[in-house]
Amino acid sequence: MSRLLYSPFKRFCVKCKDVPAVTARCYSSLLTPTRCPQLSKQQTFVVLQQQQRKCFGPSRLITSRFYSSSKFWIGGIGAGIVLALVFKYHTDIAELSCEEDFQHTGRYGAAIQVSRDLVQRIKVQDEVGAPGLVVGVSVDGSQVWCEGFGYADLENRVPCGPETVLRIASISKPLTTAAAARLWEEGKLDLDAPVQKYVPEFPQKQFEGEDVTLTPRLILSHLSGIRHYEKDAKKVREDREKAKRTLKLPGKEEKSLSENKENPKTEDSSTKSKENKQAHKKKEFEQEEYYLKDSFESVIHALDLFKDDTLVFKPGTTFLYSTHAFTLLSAVVERAAGQRFLDHMMKMFRQLGMLNTVPDENDPIIYNRSRFYHFNKKGRIVNCPYVDNSYKWAGGGFLSTVGDLLLFGNALLYSYQVANLKDCTDLLPGFLKPETAQTLWAPVDKTEASWDKDGLYAQGWLVVEKEQKYGQCRSRRHYVSHTGGAVGASSVLLVLPSETVQQPEGLTTALPQGIVVTIITNMQSVGLNSAALKIAHEFDKTRGL
Repeated sequence: MSRLLYSPFKRFCVKCKDVPAVTARCYSSLLTPTRCPQLSKQQTFVVLQQQQRKCFGPSRLITSRFYSSSKFWIGGIGAGIVLALVFKYHTDIAELSCEEDFQHTGRYGAAIQVSRDLVQRIKVQDEVGAPGLVVGVSVDGSQVWCEGFGYADLENRVPCGPETVLRIASISKPLTTAAAARLWEEGKLDLDAPVQKYVPEFPQKQFEGEDVTLTPRLILSHLSGIRHYEKDAKKVREDREKAKRTLKLPGKEEKSLSENKENPKTEDSSTKSKENKQAHKKKEFEQEEYYLKDSFESVIHALDLFKDDTLVFKPGTTFLYSTHAFTLLSAVVERAAGQRFLDHMMKMFRQLGMLNTVPDENDPIIYNRSRFYHFNKKGRIVNCPYVDNSYKWAGGGFLSTVGDLLLFGNALLYSYQVANLKDCTDLLPGFLKPETAQTLWAPVDKTEASWDKDGLYAQGWLVVEKEQKYGQCRSRRHYVSHTGGAVGASSVLLVLPSETVQQPEGLTTALPQGIVVTIITNMQSVGLNSAALKIAHEFDKTRGL
């Protein structure tokens, strides 16, 4: 009978009699036959019947001489009860029409519409075609937009929604950084001590025959020299040198370009750079260690993957992004905390209110967990292979939702901004001390970041500082972010603090002040930082009105 009422995967509007693209919003239900306010319930039911006859054919509840009248009468009563329950249960939500769904009438309606169009482009641009995507935005600590696009499960046509649980990949690094920072505040962790103080199982390292010191602080800024997924240290150094040479334009080429200004290249440099980034991402996912299926009993055991490998660079001299280095940091955190790393992280998540953030384990039943996808060699979307992320909990092994990530971003923004207030006696303390938060978001020399060349890596975050060199020219806002890429997943968490922090007065003004944006998809190799930054600026415009 329910099949005659509505399709569980399409949302009808009885006013426009159309089937909009499947999207999920925090303020409407996908399983609701939408009723327009202009129509009465009786009219709505008539139009709905007509619409379903068109989709499913005529009703099979037809009088027949082979059915007794009593059976038909009982069936009619049952149908009436089901219809009454459906309409009563969904009355409040069903008052929204298609137009009201797609044109949010609140203060941030225009920003939501622009951002929605931008997010829709992510699903199709450059043949990315992410099957599912969820975006969340908060303004001054309050969630104002949370919406899913596409499918969390293509095969079973399960739509993405705000509650969808996805791999957050390297956003796990800021989470681990916060845990290490708390231990440092409590005096349990010395960020400048050799890692062997906490993890004697990790051997003393040498570089070019000289003993060197690895510290947690160097790991947080990716200056440890520990390898990433590429095992060949010589190849990594050669690739780094090659990349530096391509950035420097030789004198002859410069002269040649100046002499041939009349015949400029038609290929846009920004497009070429974008293609190079995409190619680099795809090449990185060819590394075997991305697809490990071995289960490691503890973070100490996971060190066996790389602890005996030579360092790629001398610690403290060269930036080298390394997920394995964060596995070493997780071992340090475990010993400093005096409990298993995952237990310590789950305790922190509870304190933050992040109740949907868990380790990416295969065995537990995790409700609303998404499937994960990638493109095969023929360019078709296929299911990702099974992977075991127990070798990299700290660097890329957690699952979460956009709502949880917004909570985390706002918790750090609150901690960061308390330091800018003259009087904060009436405010609750932040999750981190103001000085700690400012240290985490302070750029570190000799670092870099691939997802925004204007920024430098800090400790567990990329930081872009405020800058305007010339009058009436480009003005750069201060923001922090971290992106993530894993098997079947891409993610970003971006925090755009308010340019000025107002002193709270009663309940009218409070912390945090700024925009937090997060986007998570179930497709790997999708660049999201630029889109998140544009969305943040759209909401910031409205915030200032």
